[in-house]
Amino acid sequence: MYGFRKPFTAAGYEDSWLLGVDFKTFAVSTQVIGYMLSKFIGIKVVSEMSPGRRAMALVGLILFAEAALAIFGIAPRPFNIVGLFFNGLGLGMVFGLVIGFLEGRQLTEALVAGLCASFILADGVTKSVGTWLLDSGVSEDWMPFTAGLVFLLPLCLFTWMLSRIPAPTESDIESRCRRETMSGHQRWQLFFKYAPGLILLVLVYLLVTVMRSVRADFATELWQALNYEADPSTFTLSEILVAAGVLLVSGMSVYIKSNRAAFFLSLGTCMAGFVLLAIVLTTQQAGAISAFPFMVLVGFGLYVPYVTLHTTVFERLLAMTRERGNLGYLMYLADAFGYLGYVAVMFTRSYLTSQPNPLGFFITFSWVALALSLLSLTVTALYFRQVEPAPVEVPAVEQGS
Repeated sequence: MYGFRKPFTAAGYEDSWLLGVDFKTFAVSTQVIGYMLSKFIGIKVVSEMSPGRRAMALVGLILFAEAALAIFGIAPRPFNIVGLFFNGLGLGMVFGLVIGFLEGRQLTEALVAGLCASFILADGVTKSVGTWLLDSGVSEDWMPFTAGLVFLLPLCLFTWMLSRIPAPTESDIESRCRRETMSGHQRWQLFFKYAPGLILLVLVYLLVTVMRSVRADFATELWQALNYEADPSTFTLSEILVAAGVLLVSGMSVYIKSNRAAFFLSLGTCMAGFVLLAIVLTTQQAGAISAFPFMVLVGFGLYVPYVTLHTTVFERLLAMTRERGNLGYLMYLADAFGYLGYVAVMFTRSYLTSQPNPLGFFITFSWVALALSLLSLTVTALYFRQVEPAPVEVPAVEQGS
């Protein structure tokens, strides 16, 4: 999916402006608006999607997104940004549909950690592909569509493979609770029952989404601001290191059988990521760290809480409370407001200064965000301490499994 979403960010679009704002900021913001609207739509669609329809929905959304990239190539600037809007609109529900194949299992954290590691790595790989296509002579406007063609056949193959994944076993259901589709009334019922904690978790997710997205969408500009000459392999290598570290941290939670213990440990893991981010920012501002380790460690500090929320916090919250629901609903509730926050920040940043400095903005925003996140996570832990877990005995692993 990232092959249809991210390659265009490898281009600079340096000679184009729209309403006094650089074209790339408008392009990124327009795609994210479509992506954000798709997340709000996905709160209903993903939470209500039956398992038998997921694979066809995935392929249909990808084809829609690729057609939108053709519009980006055909239409003249700046009108071609409408293609990026529809591209984002098509891609926003893909992650939730994939999550539906993986949730509610004793190995869910490991599976989703692998999925999240893949999109951390994909962020760099698809930028490398985009840069390679540009260096090969493909124009900036046609490069995103061309990159999509590179990834189309593999995506169809892997979607078919997803459709072959067996349903959760009875042992999985006993351990993590059955995951079911949700009506609108059931979604509101779950939200209001745990509203204070869920609102704080969504706030944390919003803040980390903004930081992660700025680092991802303006990676080229951040490397330049750090006086580092990034070639196509730089994006991939930095994200391989980040993905490996995050995969190790997030995947280990499958060994914690107690849903309650895993839930609170995951909140602590998120806090540890923000503490690391504060240390790295302090070191960078003191001039004691070079560009490459700075970008890698910042990525690790950001992706630890971002992926932990994906893999463990919401998964174990459902398992701990045994509430009727699914991971897609909680993830899309957080995702929708996370990307809404990113859109708001992008347009605010654009109009506050005519020549924005991505590195300075990123560092300033990160300090504010990590302070608010640490406070929110502390209050969240205190709130959920009052929630009694459902009495469930986790079964022993069956012989031969």
